Amino acid sequence: MAHDLSALTPAYLAFWDEYFMPTLTTLRADGTPHVVPVGVTFDAGQRIARVITRKDSTKVKNILAAGPGGAAVAVCQVDRGRWATLEGLARVRTDAESVADAVRRYAARYGRTPTPNPDRVMIEIAVTKALGRA
Repeated sequence: MAHDLSALTPAYLAFWDEYFMPTLTTLRADGTPHVVPVGVTFDAGQRIARVITRKDSTKVKNILAAGPGGAAVAVCQVDRGRWATLEGLARVRTDAESVADAVRRYAARYGRTPTPNPDRVMIEIAVTKALGRA
């Protein structure tokens, strides 16, 4: 079920604040999906989902391989009959301010601050579609 990004329900938004390990799907060069568990934060006002990760991860490599326009990706989380998917274009951000902001948001959602990592980057997803039954 598709949702209007400008009118997401409180229940849908609350679902993205609960403690879940969603999955991120990127596409490999051969077009096959690469699906991995990640921590995700979603800012509905900015229509941005954020994932922190290592710069040498496969998901980062897949996004960078798509070129400067970004890569089509999806993040999804499921809890029994409730589910939510955010689709959009992902780009990798390496600047310290963006990465620190993503770490703060992660800590707020997941209740712990990740160990400092000099290889940390942030995947920024410009959300274009919201789906689900949350």
